[in-house]
Amino acid sequence: MNSYTLHGYFRSTTSWRVRIALGFKGLEYETVPVHLLRDGGQQNSDAYKELNPLGEVPTLVVRDDDGAIVARLAQSVAILEYLEETHPNPGLFPPDAVGRARTRQLVEIVNSSIHPVQNLKVMRQLTADFGTDRAANFDWAKRWIDRHFVGLERLVEITRGRYAMGDAITLADVAIVPQVFNARRFGVQMDRFPCLTAVSSAASEHPAFEAAVPSRQPDFEG
Repeated sequence: MNSYTLHGYFRSTTSWRVRIALGFKGLEYETVPVHLLRDGGQQNSDAYKELNPLGEVPTLVVRDDDGAIVARLAQSVAILEYLEETHPNPGLFPPDAVGRARTRQLVEIVNSSIHPVQNLKVMRQLTADFGTDRAANFDWAKRWIDRHFVGLERLVEITRGRYAMGDAITLADVAIVPQVFNARRFGVQMDRFPCLTAVSSAASEHPAFEAAVPSRQPDFEG
């Protein structure tokens, strides 16, 4: 059986997604912290870029029984799809094609429309280029999350049951829960988004989601 090593950062929402999926599927893994701020950003080191040339987290290293590397996988959604294909039970997609497409739609709203414009490297670049301070950067993140949560809320209102895609946990919940955490961190008023709040709270009760929260990671800093 393959073994897994997850290179990530405790607060990274993309790393968080992978932690959830690994736990949900009952897969043990080793954590290797990559501190995004320390030493100029450990993701920028030559050693780390040997694993992930983009210098981003997460990176999942897959090894076979002999310890040989089978794959070095980056980009959280690609990793999630890989885990779904190689460990289909328990599954994180609905059984029907439309349901799977809608699940991917919700995931991509978080992954492509929200995450890129509110992540750390963007806000650091805002400071470098325009002299913004922490408050201005948080306002930037809050504005973009809020804008896209308006549409995401409407879509989840249509598809939700207990969770985002009905009464079974899917990859949509894996993406939404960390993003709701970030929304609160940046000051988004979540009472405006009752569906997102409800499905996030429900999914967060699952043991795999509980184990994946930042405060339970070995590199956690308060």
